[in-house]
Amino acid sequence: MCSRRYTTYERVEELPLLVRKRSGISEPFDAVKLMSGIERAVSNRVDPESVAELVVAIEEDLRAQGIEVASEAVGMAVLDRLRGLDPVAYLRFASVYKGFDDVADFEREVGELRRLERLEKTTAPKTR
Repeated sequence: MCSRRYTTYERVEELPLLVRKRSGISEPFDAVKLMSGIERAVSNRVDPESVAELVVAIEEDLRAQGIEVASEAVGMAVLDRLRGLDPVAYLRFASVYKGFDDVADFEREVGELRRLERLEKTTAPKTR
């Protein structure tokens, strides 16, 4: 008989989150890559702690969708979060993500931003 005591510990091992690219290839989700893209968009506009929180929130949202998500879902999640955080950072990210070609693309996106802001104001619960 052994006179030693052994204890086992269980820990959660998360399944890797995969991102399915437009080409059909899947690759592991890379939070550092996501943070880098967001940091370029928010340059000198949003504090680093808010960016880190944003990345964590986006990753949690994506994981809730399953073990594999489309790259479009990642981009849209970033845009949704940036729109509420900083409209200029949103436009910077959108210009790269959506591949703006000219000023008309920016004008169209600014118009959409304004429309969404008006919609949110009219649907927001009123407090007294």
